Amino acid sequence: MEMRPHVVIIGAGFGGLETARRLAKAPVQVTLLDRRNHHLFQPLLYQVATAALNPADIAYPIRAAVATQKNVRVLLAEALAIDPAARTVALDGGGSLHYDYLVVATGATHSYFGKDQWAQFAPGLKSVEDALEIRRRIFLAYEAAEREADPVVQREYLTFAVVGGGPTGVELAGALGEIGLLTLKKDFRSIDPTNVRVILFEGTDRVLRAYPPKLSTAAKESLEKRRAEVRLNTFVTAIDATGVTVKTAAGEERIGVRTILWAAGVQASPLAAFLDVPRDKSGRVIVNPDLSIPDRPNVFVIGDLAKMMIAAGAQEEVPGVAQGALQGGRHVAKIIATEAAGQTSERPAFRYHDKGNMATIGRAEAVVATKSVAIHGLFAWLMWWAVHIFFLVGFRNRVLVMLNWMWSWLTFQRGARLITGPVGPLPPITTIDEHGDIPLPRAAKSVELRDLPS
Repeated sequence: MEMRPHVVIIGAGFGGLETARRLAKAPVQVTLLDRRNHHLFQPLLYQVATAALNPADIAYPIRAAVATQKNVRVLLAEALAIDPAARTVALDGGGSLHYDYLVVATGATHSYFGKDQWAQFAPGLKSVEDALEIRRRIFLAYEAAEREADPVVQREYLTFAVVGGGPTGVELAGALGEIGLLTLKKDFRSIDPTNVRVILFEGTDRVLRAYPPKLSTAAKESLEKRRAEVRLNTFVTAIDATGVTVKTAAGEERIGVRTILWAAGVQASPLAAFLDVPRDKSGRVIVNPDLSIPDRPNVFVIGDLAKMMIAAGAQEEVPGVAQGALQGGRHVAKIIATEAAGQTSERPAFRYHDKGNMATIGRAEAVVATKSVAIHGLFAWLMWWAVHIFFLVGFRNRVLVMLNWMWSWLTFQRGARLITGPVGPLPPITTIDEHGDIPLPRAAKSVELRDLPS
């Protein structure tokens, strides 16, 4: 029986799954490990968090994704440790796997810059569980405000804070504004949801720093139309259950807010520590030009776990986006397939092809930046829409997402407004008068539908 090289891939995100798929015709045996049974399309995870999509719309079973590849085995398992010298990966529940080639693509997690106690008050967004928790907090805030008699506390429940002005932070802030202004505007009786207040905190002088300045300005203006207040050069110094403290050049300020979302930083997966190679301050592995690690040519690191340069000798890093992981997976798969076939030519260096960046701010508003184009508005939103549909895994998911977006466009609604998990304590119910009348909203609506893009 022919003994084929064993390739172990840890992580079935964009990079890991792409590597496995590209090895379909290679003379290798592949074991694909992940602690979840699904591949997650993370660029649309914020839409689950803000009730535009359901989790199943952007997730796809890993086994189904590689079902036709006879040389791929999928294991639901967590890699606990790596021994590069022994070429083994230790798994949860005991046991280990021996490998001839190892591809580590476990991505990154939240970074609170040494303030991990903030996590309980300001959840980040990396998994389906994170998205459902954020969704729960958003809609519970409106329910609590409906019951709250104190106008100051009620104002805090209708205030939402987002920390970090990158693509995730901008997308969350825009969606939070539209939930109050459009989705929930007619649903409550004691509060006026259009009085929503969203505050986006960014430590630098503009949001979306990876984009051209004119697109940063356009994004900021679009957020402000959606009742989002963008505070630049502002640093968060404290977070608790009832508010956030920020610091600017003018001094410190305490803001009462009951829902805080974290989009400010990432930290590489702790599994990288077992590789015993140089890492940067975020914990990312500093890889060789071919994406292998120093002194271990059979071990590759790709995606958010790797500090990859756009080309050999270049100073610019590959951004932490899906296309970087996909291209890294293709590059590594090509090297492994070539060597497994008995060819021993010099390995090519990885070269990143920048296809541009895009982020959506909300209904009919997005920003798109490529080497030759920098646009925003409706056409940019249509481009963003088409690209995300195309890259979703699974025909069913593409159809469902397309239909959900069309329905949301026509009705101004979000179809996944479910509060799941524990509700927790809510404010006492406001007393209803003797005629059974419910108090009307205290403030008049100040934002009309026509103020937003059609």
